[in-house]
Amino acid sequence: MSEGYEILSLDDLGAYPRPQDDGPLLMRLGLKAFGANCWTADVGSHVVPRHEEDSGHEELYVIVRGRATFTVGDETFGAPSGTLVHVPAGATREAIAEEPDTVVLVAGATPGEAFQAFGWEEVVVAFAEGRAGRVEEGRTALHDAAAHRPPSWEHPYNFACYEARFGDVDAAFGYLREAVSGAPSDQIGGYLEGDDDLARLRDDPRWQELAG
Repeated sequence: MSEGYEILSLDDLGAYPRPQDDGPLLMRLGLKAFGANCWTADVGSHVVPRHEEDSGHEELYVIVRGRATFTVGDETFGAPSGTLVHVPAGATREAIAEEPDTVVLVAGATPGEAFQAFGWEEVVVAFAEGRAGRVEEGRTALHDAAAHRPPSWEHPYNFACYEARFGDVDAAFGYLREAVSGAPSDQIGGYLEGDDDLARLRDDPRWQELAG
């Protein structure tokens, strides 16, 4: 870093978590004006998880390395390196990595509003800790993320996903009940239906009580 600017290459970023990494790109650079991150995944896995931007963000996805298959709304299409995919707020989007070392750069913000980070980067860090076998460190990261953000149904939802992946199923259902009771039904329904993190819970009778 020199005189307020920084130069990086994709290879400098590595894949979190490793000791030399500083978390996702937004955290690494301390971005304040807009959100930006780089994502990678194993072939056949989500490089962009299925989601909508309830925050109002519009996003630009740039496939900078490899190849992905994108789905935006009801349309699915191939996206080789060099493809730019602009997705407005409210549209469902996801992408699957089709080649090794696929990297997708995403930048976004809400039109007409000052950018504010929502803290999901810390959630990504927490799940990376869990995947690396540092389950308790991941829980701590989730608690830290929730502690300095406004109360929201998303906090217990994230805890439910984490426990379903790495911890206690009973705890996961407890958190999920809290999330469902506090969330607008038109927002959480899509997450319950499509979130791979919750797959471990779907064969439990308690799932029908919550998801209907």
